[in-house]
Amino acid sequence: MTKRRGLLPAVAGLAIAGMTASVPGETAETIRIGELNSYNRFPAFTEPYKKGWQLGFEEINAAGGVLGKQIEVISRDDGGTTGDAVRVAEELVVREKVAFIFGTFLSNIGLAVADFANQRKVLFIASEPLTDALTMAKGNRYTYRLRPNTYMQTGMLVDEAKDLGKTRWAIVAPNYEYGQSAAANFKRLAAEKIPGVEIVIEQFPALGKIDAGATVAAIEQANPDAIFSALFGGDLAKFVREGTTRGLFEGRTVLSLLTGEPEWLDPLKDEAPVGWIVTGYPWEQIDTPEHEAFVAAYRAAYDDYPRLGSILGYTLAYTIKAMLEKAGSTDTEAMLAAMEGLRIESSPAGPFYIRDLDNQATMGAWVGKLAVEGGRGKMVDWRYVDGEPYMFPAEEVRRVRPDLQN
Repeated sequence: MTKRRGLLPAVAGLAIAGMTASVPGETAETIRIGELNSYNRFPAFTEPYKKGWQLGFEEINAAGGVLGKQIEVISRDDGGTTGDAVRVAEELVVREKVAFIFGTFLSNIGLAVADFANQRKVLFIASEPLTDALTMAKGNRYTYRLRPNTYMQTGMLVDEAKDLGKTRWAIVAPNYEYGQSAAANFKRLAAEKIPGVEIVIEQFPALGKIDAGATVAAIEQANPDAIFSALFGGDLAKFVREGTTRGLFEGRTVLSLLTGEPEWLDPLKDEAPVGWIVTGYPWEQIDTPEHEAFVAAYRAAYDDYPRLGSILGYTLAYTIKAMLEKAGSTDTEAMLAAMEGLRIESSPAGPFYIRDLDNQATMGAWVGKLAVEGGRGKMVDWRYVDGEPYMFPAEEVRRVRPDLQN
């Protein structure tokens, strides 16, 4: 249960009346920024994420704010569709007159908001969308991303399996932008790093509508010796339960994006698939001073433990603070210049910077195996993998980015 807390302007989204902004998003006392996400559709991730950025901005405001002003976040639900998300982004920029926008969860929504940002020439910091297109083929100078994309995280997983001698692979991923991106990256990276690799079957169930029995049966019939999964949420749970019941995972290597994140791992409890190699967030085992301080503050504020979304939202708040301090104002061109090469020397996830070539942060991910202890799933044998070595090669970025062609 969340503790009751007083709402500061940063989280209440209260408008300050009777003041005229000299630059977009600024009043005499506040810096107004817009946020949108799929809170109603994906609360397992987005609610902890919101708590993370709320905590971060509360701390920032309590310490004096940024540029002598308090941060005021105007937050909206994006409706979980591209059309609704673009409409909400328009309202935030035009009606609420925010300085810039951040957020979104689904990759297709992130792409739609990125296109809006490019057309309206407004800064957009994408928090969760993982599709490569956001900073590659459909990237633009107004869109930046914090989390490692599917290419980066898939590369980390492939490196864990490249010497295991598994050649016959099945792929299962949700049938939308993120899943298609993850599958394409696995095929590319496996071909580069796993000798003799063969993709024997690909399954793309509709997001949130997996027929787990049919999916598992199809994979069984193809008889792979390893599986790559990009499922999450309810689809992941159904796949795990059906696959475990039918013995699909016995003797097979499984690489699985995101499955070690508490949002998706914790609901599985003692049904967590032992031995899977995953990306995730072993929050209770990370002992860096920055992370321990974050966990203590989060638990004190919410009487709850952090999820991956929590650390992402919190880190995003402090990234925004660093950007505004570097920019010196909310002028869009100044903020864009500040985002290029922005370095965060200290965060709960460690230091990272934003590569100015493609606007992608070098933030890494935790990679390890799953085990069941005390009736719940947990990551073991994990390590934090820096994102920089897994980013797209610079020459490829220049070749596919539309804004780098001239």
